Amino acid sequence: MEKNQKEQADKKKTSGTPEKTSAGKPEETSKAEKACAGETAAAENPAGQEKPKDDAQTQLEQAQEELKKQKELLLRTAAEYDNYRKRTEREKTAVYADATAAAVTEFLPVADNLERALEQQDCTVEDLRKGVEMVGTQLKGALAKLGVTEMGEAGEVFNPDLHNAVSHVEDENAGENTIVQVFQKGYKIGDKVVRHAMVQVAN
Repeated sequence: MEKNQKEQADKKKTSGTPEKTSAGKPEETSKAEKACAGETAAAENPAGQEKPKDDAQTQLEQAQEELKKQKELLLRTAAEYDNYRKRTEREKTAVYADATAAAVTEFLPVADNLERALEQQDCTVEDLRKGVEMVGTQLKGALAKLGVTEMGEAGEVFNPDLHNAVSHVEDENAGENTIVQVFQKGYKIGDKVVRHAMVQVAN
C-alpha cells in the first residue's frame, strides 16, 4: 500500500511539471512580442522625437497665441490714441476759451466807460472830447496788457510784411519808399501781424 501511494505521488510530480512548462510558454511569448514591438518603435523613432505633425500643431498654437497678443496690443493702442485725441481737443478748446475770456476782461472797463459817457445828458464838446481821450488811453492800456503793439507811423520805411500801401505819391520832401500818411494803424502781437497798417507811400 505504501508502494502504491509512493507511485501516485511520483505521478503527481511528473504530471505537474508539464503544466508549469505549458503555462510558462504564453508568458514568454508575450514578452518576446513586446520586445519586438519596442524594437520596431525604436527603429521608427530612434531619438524619441515628437512626430512632425505634433511639432506643426505646437507651432500653430504658438502663432495663434502671439497673434492674439498682438491684436490685444493693437486694440489697446487704438483706444489710448482715441482718448488722447479727445483729451487734446478738450484742452485746446479750454485754452482758447481762457484766452478769449482774458482778452474780454481787459476790454470790459473800456466798454463800461463808454456807457457812462453816453449816459451823460448835458455835457460840453470839450468834456466829451476829454472823455473820449480817457477811453482811448484806457483802450491802449488794455491792448498793451495783452501784448498788442501798434505799427505804422509817418516817416517809417515801407515794409510789405507790416504795411499795406493803398496809394503812392511823389514827394520831394520825403525819402524813397517812405510812409507819408497812415490811414489805419496796424497791430501785432510779438512777431505775428494782427492787422497790417494801411498807408500812403512816397517815391
